[in-house]
Amino acid sequence: MTPSAIDHHDTSADDLRQQLRAAGLRVTKPRLAVMRWLTGNPHSTADEVATAVRHELGSVSTQAVYDVLHACTDAGLLRRIEPAGHPARYETRTADNHHHLVCRQCGRTEDVDCVIGAAPCVVPSSTAGYLVDEAEIVFWGYCPECQSSAIVPEDLSHHHEEEQS
Repeated sequence: MTPSAIDHHDTSADDLRQQLRAAGLRVTKPRLAVMRWLTGNPHSTADEVATAVRHELGSVSTQAVYDVLHACTDAGLLRRIEPAGHPARYETRTADNHHHLVCRQCGRTEDVDCVIGAAPCVVPSSTAGYLVDEAEIVFWGYCPECQSSAIVPEDLSHHHEEEQS
């Protein structure tokens, strides 16, 4: 999504200020811009966020955006996901246990609700003495756009057609 296509959803600037304060963070223009962008554009990379913030505020360093992402993630306002082989992505959906579906071709990422709901929703065969409190599940596949552009390997396309019948 381009920076000019910011979707502010139902989160007002006052709501964002309140969230930042409740998390013990100072309210700054870069923090508000980052939170505003991610509210409407979940699963954005740091570079996408930086581009959007610069579009909104003018001159803001990439490092400043990384600092905001780090502070807001540490404060629990953002969730950082790191799909293997793809850049880290950020989202504001932090209050539930959900998973992600990632397109192997274009990297598009979607939320997938957890059917169990509680974390961890899967249990390892052995914990090796660890106290397990979370399981990260990423589903991989091909988004509808990549499927329709014939990028999907033929053996997978055939398998998908069989599942549809």
